[in-house]
Amino acid sequence: MMARASLLLLAVTTAVLSLRLCDAHSKFAKKSNDVVNGPLLTSKIGAKRTLIVGPNDEFKTIQSAIDAVPNSNSEWVIVHLRSGVYTEKVVIPETKPFIFVRGNGKGRTSISYESASPHNTESATFAVHADNVIVFGLSFRNAAHAGLPNNPEIRTVAAMVSGDKVAFYHCAFYSPHHTLFDSAGRHYYESCYIQGNIDFIFGGGQSIFQCAEIFVKPDRRTPILGSITAQDRKEEGGAGGFVFLKGKVYGVGEVYLGRANEAYSRVVFAETYLSKTVNPAGWTDYGFSGSTQNVMLGEFNCTGPGADMSKRVPWSKRLDKAEAAKFLTVDFINGKEWLPAYY
Repeated sequence: MMARASLLLLAVTTAVLSLRLCDAHSKFAKKSNDVVNGPLLTSKIGAKRTLIVGPNDEFKTIQSAIDAVPNSNSEWVIVHLRSGVYTEKVVIPETKPFIFVRGNGKGRTSISYESASPHNTESATFAVHADNVIVFGLSFRNAAHAGLPNNPEIRTVAAMVSGDKVAFYHCAFYSPHHTLFDSAGRHYYESCYIQGNIDFIFGGGQSIFQCAEIFVKPDRRTPILGSITAQDRKEEGGAGGFVFLKGKVYGVGEVYLGRANEAYSRVVFAETYLSKTVNPAGWTDYGFSGSTQNVMLGEFNCTGPGADMSKRVPWSKRLDKAEAAKFLTVDFINGKEWLPAYY
């Protein structure tokens, strides 16, 4: 027990000492590999109860462990997943807050399920409806086959997030399209890998994607290009918006950074490496019949061949430092009030 405690203390100390910001000015912005890890988050959260999931443990499925957390829970509970692939759909209902789902790394612990539906919520492999949820070191995969090239009605969501104050650290999200349904609430994604091609980060959430790795897959719908984001901010005073800080965008084929999806859609890419995968127009209003006058789809201080703004659509925004300032820290999501770790 003493040896384990000493190792935990050493890991936490090492993580704190090795704290460094992502370098957004290198060709590929560096990820924060050892800045936030499982031991550090565990120490910050201070949970008194741990439920272990594995083939030889009390809980054989993730959902059974989630179900064992009391309704209206008010103290942090760790649901620890042994390494392996868990083939199941997992839902954290709104009645079960304060859960820390801890994997052994996104390359070693995975939740995978084949699910396609016209409804985003029904198709999701992993869904978080509760407030105050932390997830570390997991990959989420919707294993459904891609839909027909011109059938936008088929959704294959890897993860849906509708709770408030939800954070994912060092996670990965895989799907043929419509990968991450960031539905509502304040969210933080740290050093996450997100893969897809058609509106694959979408919804009305208020979210920061710090050091994200965005990989674009080929779009089988030949007449148009896919979009990374489709953000659903509907009102001028709405808090929603997606902010991508110090990450990278690359992949196969071409993609738009996002599309105008509502009258006040808001997406910002800041200090991010954009490869030639990004179409020179940058943004699109495909499928949107309203005015783009009030959308806020913009960029700040990005680098790479895809960051050339000379051919951007005229209604996109080139932000200056003052305009970008409110998007460049966790204050955008009031993160200092609830995140266990952040930059």
